[in-house]
Amino acid sequence: MGSDDPLRSLISVVITVRNEERHLAQLLDSLLVQAGPLEVVLVDSESRDRTVEIAEAYARRSPERLRVVSQPGSRGIGRNRGVRESRGEWVAFIDGDCFADTGWLRALRGGLSRSPVVAGRTVTVGKSTYGHLERVELFQSGYDVTYPSCNLAYRRELFERLGGFDPRFITAEDIDLNLRAVRSGASIEYVPDALVYHHVRGTLVRFLYQAFWNGYGRKQLTEKQGSLWGRYRVRRLASGQRTVIAWARLVAAFAGYTTRILTGGGARLTPEATQ
Repeated sequence: MGSDDPLRSLISVVITVRNEERHLAQLLDSLLVQAGPLEVVLVDSESRDRTVEIAEAYARRSPERLRVVSQPGSRGIGRNRGVRESRGEWVAFIDGDCFADTGWLRALRGGLSRSPVVAGRTVTVGKSTYGHLERVELFQSGYDVTYPSCNLAYRRELFERLGGFDPRFITAEDIDLNLRAVRSGASIEYVPDALVYHHVRGTLVRFLYQAFWNGYGRKQLTEKQGSLWGRYRVRRLASGQRTVIAWARLVAAFAGYTTRILTGGGARLTPEATQ
């Protein structure tokens, strides 16, 4: 399926959604105008709003570019299903509450001609100031492995060799995948021109709820990968917490991390095959 010219290779865009009727049309409009060849596989996880209705209407208008499948379960389960349903030499991931710049896939293709993993730049949009905070970075072999899967692309061969996303994660399944990729010898290239816009959470409660589960996922990560505290840049993290909201996010994340410790969350994660 390979090609000497990366601009001529098929790229599959995988989206996992649940109750995204508010943002879905904007996302699909942004994807269906991307430079091809491409296909979009949308995986719905039991939405209760008009998400599936909207997606299927777009699929009827662009059947050659968009397919809709149903898959209950975690984001990892949904993304793995989307990759299995796709045909591209490369797979790119974006979330249902995002939309892509018109040159997104062109920029990703350029990066994928040099590296098996490419991360783009994600910019938050919206009026809520609490959404505009930097992520908590984690480094492995000099690479930031916290680039989120709302703007991430993999060569299919590497993705399949790694076993895809670990479906047991609540969150941080993208960090786990990136960490395993780097440990396998792969590089991650950051391409800032591959631009995705992400809508901030609508309320402070939803924002802190997300932070809680992010913390929970970070604990799952240490259960599987071992202690990672030495790979965080603690001084940089502390210096970036300049607002009350930033500290509130850290407190919420720590609460999620502690909850995972106290409850055990069932069986501990171990590094066995993820599929």
